[in-house]
Amino acid sequence: MASNKRVAIRNHSAEANLFARRTFIAFIGILALLLTLISNIYDLEINSYEKYQTRSNSNRIKLLPVAPNRGLIYDRNGILLADNKPVYSLEVIAEQTIDLKKHIKEVSELLDISEEKQEKLFKALKSKRRFKPLELHSRLSAQQVALFSVNQHKFPGFFIDARLKRYYPFGDLTTHSLGYVARINRKDSIRLAEDNLDEDYAATRNIGKLGLEKYYENILHGTIGHQEVEINNQGRIIRTLDYAPPISGKNLTLSIDIELQMIAKRALAGKRGAVVAIDPRNGEILAMYSNPSYDGNLFVHGISSKNYRKLLNPKNDRPLLNRSVQGYPPASTVKPLLGLTGLEAGVITNESRFYDPGWFQLKGLERKYRDWWAPGHGWVDLNQAIEHSCNVFFYNLAYQLNIDNITDMMEKFGFGDLTGVDIWEDKRAILPGRETKRSRYNKPWYTGDTIAVGIGQGYWTVTPLQLAQAFSILANKGDIKIPHFLRATAELVVEEVAINDEIISGESDVNIISKMVTKMTDYDDKPPIILKNNKHWNLVLDAMHNTAQKKYPAFQGARYDAAGKSGTAQLIAKKQDEKYDAEATKEKQRNNAMFVAFAPYENPEIVVAVVVENVLEGGGGFNAAPVARQVMDQYFGDRVIISTDKSKHPQHNNVYGADKKTGRN
Repeated sequence: MASNKRVAIRNHSAEANLFARRTFIAFIGILALLLTLISNIYDLEINSYEKYQTRSNSNRIKLLPVAPNRGLIYDRNGILLADNKPVYSLEVIAEQTIDLKKHIKEVSELLDISEEKQEKLFKALKSKRRFKPLELHSRLSAQQVALFSVNQHKFPGFFIDARLKRYYPFGDLTTHSLGYVARINRKDSIRLAEDNLDEDYAATRNIGKLGLEKYYENILHGTIGHQEVEINNQGRIIRTLDYAPPISGKNLTLSIDIELQMIAKRALAGKRGAVVAIDPRNGEILAMYSNPSYDGNLFVHGISSKNYRKLLNPKNDRPLLNRSVQGYPPASTVKPLLGLTGLEAGVITNESRFYDPGWFQLKGLERKYRDWWAPGHGWVDLNQAIEHSCNVFFYNLAYQLNIDNITDMMEKFGFGDLTGVDIWEDKRAILPGRETKRSRYNKPWYTGDTIAVGIGQGYWTVTPLQLAQAFSILANKGDIKIPHFLRATAELVVEEVAINDEIISGESDVNIISKMVTKMTDYDDKPPIILKNNKHWNLVLDAMHNTAQKKYPAFQGARYDAAGKSGTAQLIAKKQDEKYDAEATKEKQRNNAMFVAFAPYENPEIVVAVVVENVLEGGGGFNAAPVARQVMDQYFGDRVIISTDKSKHPQHNNVYGADKKTGRN
C-alpha cells in the first residue's frame, strides 16, 4: 500500500523578505566598497597627486650623471705632459643579459678577449650592483668596434662606450712626478663615501693614484654634470629633457722642463739613481727623474698580472720605487753644512786646522776611523777640508760639536722632515740623533755614532729632494723656498657679453663666449735661517766653489760658474783596516755616488742633486758629477755666466788643471 507524501507549502512572502534583506546588505557592501574606491581615487588623484606624479616621473624620467673631462697637464714651456684621448670600451649591464656567462664567453671569442679580463669582470661583479655597467675590455680597436656592432643584436646588455682616458705622451719619463690615474677600486670608493664625494664620482671611473695626479685630484677632476632623459618601459632612452654640462677640471702648468727630464734620463742610462733639479730662487722643481722608471699608461686601462709581476721582479731594479724621495746616506755631500754648523757653534773658525795622519782615534779606544786618503792630508783648514773631502777634519769637528748641535742645525735645513713638495710620496728619511736611535732601535747614542755622522754615514739618510732643498737654502744664504711642481692653474670660464652694452635674457643681443683664465700659484716661504755671523755663509760657499773648480774634471770648461760637493756613501760596514774591493762586493752592496751642485755661483738659478747607486769604480765626482753637468749644460744652453771676480776662477789660469784623481770623494 503506497504511503501518502505531504508537500510543504512555500512561504513566498518570507522568501521575498529574506531576499530583500540580503540584497540590501549586498547593496550597502557594494556601496561602501564603491565609496572607498572613490575615496582612494580622490586621494591618489587629488591629495597625493604631486607625490605620485614624482614617482611616476621617476619611472619615466632618469637623471644620468655626466663625467667631466680631466684637466690637462703641461710643462713650463707649454708642452703637453698628460692628455685625454678618446677610447672605446666594451661594457655590460648584468641584469639586462639573459645568460651572462654564456654571452661573455661568446663575445670574448668574437673579439679575442683574454680569460684574465673575463675573470676580472666576474670578480668586480661581486662588489658592484647588477644594474650598473661594468667594463669587459678597454681600448677596442676599430676592427673590434666594427665587428661587435654587426653582432650586437646577439648580446643583449652589451654595448660600446666611448670616453676620454688619460694618456701620458712621454711615458716613463714623467711617471715618478706626474704619477698616474687608474680605476677606482673598493678602497677608493670607501674613502670617497667617507668624504661625501661619491656622488661627484658617480660617472667617473678613474682617479689619481700617485704623484701630482693624486695630489691635485680635487682640481683636476672637475665638476660632474647631469643629463635628464625620458626612458621607456625597457629602460631605453627616448629623448633628452634637460642637460647640465659638466665643468672640466683645471689645467695645470708645472715647473718641470721636459727637456731637462730627457737629459736626466739620458745621463742616467744604464744606472740606478735619481736626479732632482730645483730653482733656488722660488723652489720650482725643474726636473725630477728616477731611473729605472715605468710607463704610467700601463695602469690607466688596468695593468695585466704579467706586466705587474714584471715591475715587481727584483731583477728589473724596482722601477716602481721613486728614488727621488728614497733615503740614502748623504756621505760627504753634507760636509759643507757640518762646516757651517761648526762655525756657528764657535767650535771652529776659518783659520782652525786639524792634523790628518790618515786616521782619527778617540782616546781610550783602539779603533781608528780611517780617511779615504790613506796617507792623510796633513794640516787642513775648513776650506781645504771641504775641497779635499778630508774625513779626519770632520771626525774631529763632529766629535767637538756633539750630536745635539748637529741635529739642531740639520733640522733647520729640512733633514728628517717632509719637504712640503706637492706629491704624496715625499719622505722624511732619517735625521741622526739620540731620540731617533732610541725610537727606531731602542739603543742609546754613542760617541762613535757621532763620529760616523761627521762624514754623512751612520744613522743618517736623506732623499735627493731633501739634499737639493738643503743646498737651495745654503745657496740662498738661509732663505727657504718650498719645493713645488705647480706653477699655474687654468680653467675655462664662460661669460655673457652684451652687444650695445645691454643684456636681455634670451634675446639675440647676448653673446656667450668662453676663455681660458690662468692663475699663477703663490707659495708661502718658511722663516729664514739666521746665523750669528753672515760671513759664515760665504766661507762655506767659497769652499764649495773652489771644490767644483779644482777637483771635478766634469765641470772643467763649463760656460757657467758652478759650486758643488761630491760624496761616496758606504753601504756595508768594514772591519778595522779592511780595504774596500768593489769587484769582490755584491753589486747591491757597492758604494753609492752622490753629488750636489748649484750655478751660477754668485746668483744661483739651479741646484742639482744626483745619486747613482752601486758604482763599480770611483766616487761621486767621477760618477754623479757628470750627470749634474749634463743637466746644467741643458739648463744654461748657450749662456755664458762667469763671475766678474777672477780670483774665484782658478780654472781661468789652467782650464785643465783639475785634480784628475777619481778617489772616493
